[in-house]
Amino acid sequence: MRTKLMLLSSVVVLALVLSACGTAAAQPRSLSVSGTGTVSLAPDIAYVYIGVHTENADIAQAVANNNSQAQAVVEALRNSGVDAKDIQTSNFSVYTSNNYDKVTGEITGSNFAVDNNVYVTVRDLTKLGSLLDTAIKAGANNINSVSFDLADKTAAMQQARQKAMTNAGDLAAELSKTADLALGGIQTLSYTENGPIYYAAGMGGGGGAPAASVAAPINPGMIQLTATVNVTYSVK
Repeated sequence: MRTKLMLLSSVVVLALVLSACGTAAAQPRSLSVSGTGTVSLAPDIAYVYIGVHTENADIAQAVANNNSQAQAVVEALRNSGVDAKDIQTSNFSVYTSNNYDKVTGEITGSNFAVDNNVYVTVRDLTKLGSLLDTAIKAGANNINSVSFDLADKTAAMQQARQKAMTNAGDLAAELSKTADLALGGIQTLSYTENGPIYYAAGMGGGGGAPAASVAAPINPGMIQLTATVNVTYSVK
C-alpha cells in the first residue's frame, strides 16, 4: 500500500513539473526599445514679463506713482498693436524696502515699494525689440524672461512622433538582426513629449523709468520639439 502511495506521489510531482515547464515555455519573448524624434523650427510667438517698480516714503504716493507709470506702459503697448487679451497682470505687490548706510550697513530708513508686472504675448516677432523699447520709454523698468514658442505645435509634434516611431522601428530591427531573432508585432506602446527648448533672455532694473532708448537686440533662434516612444515588440 505504501509503495502505491509513493508511486502516486511521484506521478503527481512529475505532472506538476511538466506543467510548470509548459507554462514557462508558453511565455512570449519580447524586445523593448525607445525611439526619439526631434523637430527644429523658428518660433513665431514670444512671451515676456514687463513691469514697473516704484518706491516712496509715503505708501499712497508710492501706489499712485506706480499706477500712473504702469498705465502708461500698458497704453503704450496697446498703441503699438498688442491686443488687450495679450496683456495679463501677473503680479501686483506692495511691501517695505529698507535703506542701508553704505559704510556701516545699518538701516537708515525705509520706503514703500510697489511692483506691477504684466505678462505680454507678442505675436509679431519682428516688432519685439521695438516693443520692449517702447515699454521702457513709457516707464517700464523691469523686463525679464523673454521666451519663444510656436503658436500651434500640432503639425510639428506629429512630425516628431513619426520620427520617434521610425527611430524605434530601426533600432528594434537592428537589435533583433544582431541577436538572430525574428521581429514580430508591437505588444505595448507609450509616448511622451518634451519641449519646446527655447532661447531666453532677460533684462531687469529698478527705480525710475530710463529716458534713453535701449533698442535691445532680440534673437529668437530656433526651438526644438522632442517626442519619445517606448515600444515593446514580440520576437521569435
